[in-house]
Amino acid sequence: MQTHRVTAFADLAATSDRVAATSKRNAKVAELAELLNMLEPAEVRPAAAFLVGSTTLGRIGIGRASIGALDVAAAPSSSLMILEVQAAVEELAAATGDGSAAHRRALLDALFAQATEREQQLLRAILGGELRQGALDGVLASAIAAAAEVPVGAVRRAAMFAGDLGEAAAVALADGRDGLAAIGLEPLRPVEPMLASTAPSAADALDGGTALVEVKLDGARIQAHRRDRQVRLFTRNRNDVTDRLPAVVEQVAGYEGGDLVLDGEAIGLLDDGSPQAFQDTISEFSSDEATPLHAFFFDVLYVDGVAVHDEALQVRREALERVVPAPARLPSIVTDDRDAAERFFAEAVSAGQEGVVVKSLDAPYAAGRRGSAWRKVKPVHTFDLVVLAVEWGHGRRHGRLSNLHLGARDGDDLVMVGKTFKGLTDEMLEWQTQRFLDLQTSDDGHVVTVRPDQVVEVAIDGVQRSTRYPGGVALRFARVRRYRDDKPVAEIDTIDTLRRL
Repeated sequence: MQTHRVTAFADLAATSDRVAATSKRNAKVAELAELLNMLEPAEVRPAAAFLVGSTTLGRIGIGRASIGALDVAAAPSSSLMILEVQAAVEELAAATGDGSAAHRRALLDALFAQATEREQQLLRAILGGELRQGALDGVLASAIAAAAEVPVGAVRRAAMFAGDLGEAAAVALADGRDGLAAIGLEPLRPVEPMLASTAPSAADALDGGTALVEVKLDGARIQAHRRDRQVRLFTRNRNDVTDRLPAVVEQVAGYEGGDLVLDGEAIGLLDDGSPQAFQDTISEFSSDEATPLHAFFFDVLYVDGVAVHDEALQVRREALERVVPAPARLPSIVTDDRDAAERFFAEAVSAGQEGVVVKSLDAPYAAGRRGSAWRKVKPVHTFDLVVLAVEWGHGRRHGRLSNLHLGARDGDDLVMVGKTFKGLTDEMLEWQTQRFLDLQTSDDGHVVTVRPDQVVEVAIDGVQRSTRYPGGVALRFARVRRYRDDKPVAEIDTIDTLRRL
C-alpha cells in the first residue's frame, strides 16, 4: 500500500546504495519494489528514471565538464525531495539561449547546495549518465511488476508503447493490469524499435526456411509518425528530430492514406546515388541544422487508423507497399535459396551498403526486443593489434582491468586506433588483469599504461575517419576474438591497412 507523504531524495539514494551493494537480482528487485510502494503518484515517473541513472527528459545537455566544475559545499542534513530534483531537471532542460550557461550554473549550484554529500554523488551520476548499480531497465521492470502485483510482461509491453518505463510504472501502481493493457500504439508517440540479432552469414540466417532478405543501410534509424497530416520524426532513442529532416517530413506527408507509423533509416547519398560514409551521415544527422538526408522505410506499425504491429511481417509488407513508393523502400528478396541469399548479401556490400537483415515472414513487430525473427549479417574483418593501456572496470567488472586501448603499427611506431571492452569472458578478464598488471608502467587510478608486448586479435565491422585517435581512424564495433601469444608485435597490422578499409 502506498503512503501519503512526499518522499525524500535521500530515500532514493539509500535504495540506490543497497541495490549497488548486492549482486543478487532478486534482492535488487525487492529493494526497488519497496521504494516504489513508498512513492506518491507524481513521484513514480521521475523516481523510476533516477533509479536507472536517467531523467524523464533523457540527457538534458549537462556535460561532464559542467558537473566536474561544480564546487558546492554539501548540505549537513537531508532536506531535498524527489519532486524538487524533478523540478530542477525540468528548469535545467528549459534553460536555452543567451545567458543559458550562467543560468544553468546557478541552477546547478542551488540544487547541489541542498544536497548532502551522498545526494551530490547520486546527482552527478544521474546528470552525467554514469550511474552504475546494476539496476537497468529489466531489473526495474521486474520491480514495478512486484510492487504493483502485475505480470512483468504487461509492464514491458506498456513501457514499449508508452515509450517510457516510468510512465508504465505510474500506470501500474495507480491502475494495475487493466491500466497497463489500455496503453497501446499511438501515432506521434514513439516506441522502441525492433532489433536484430546477428548471424554469421545470410545462408545461416535463413535456417532452412523462406525469409525476406533485405538490404541493411549504414545510416541512422528513424521512426516516422503521421497523425491528422502532422508528421513527427524520432530517433531510435525516441528523440524528436523533425526539424532536422524537412525533406523527410515532406516525403512522409505526401504518402497516400491517413495516420501512419513507419520504421526506416535516414542516410546521406552521394551524387551517383551510393551511400555516404556512416560518419558523414551521422555528422549531418547529429547537427542541429536542417539536413538533406534521405529516408528509406522497411516496416509499418500503424496504417489508416489501425495498429498492425502484431500482424505477420508478410501482412505488414503488403501494407508498406500500398503506402510507400518503391524508391523509398529498401531493396529485398523473398527466398529459401542459400546461394541466392549469399549473392544478395554480396551485391549489397559491393554497392556500399552495410549488409543485409534476414526477416521471418511470420513474425510480428516486437518493439524494443532483439530476437531471432530479424538477423543481421555484416562483413566481419579481423586484425591483430597491440594493447597500449587498459582501464579499470566498473560495476560487475570493478577491480578488474577491462577496456583495452588498441594500437597498430605506423612504421617503427605504434599508434592508437580505438578501444574495446566487448567479447571478454570472465576468464579472459581474470587473465588479462594479471597479465597487464605484470606489464604496467603506470597507473593513474583509471588507466593502466602497459608495455606494448601483448597482441590481441580483434574483430570489427569497419573503420571510420576520426580525429579522436592519433591514427586518424576509429574502429567500429570492435570486440576481442582471442589473445595472440604466438605473434610478435612486429607482425601486427599497420595503420595503412586500417586506413584502406
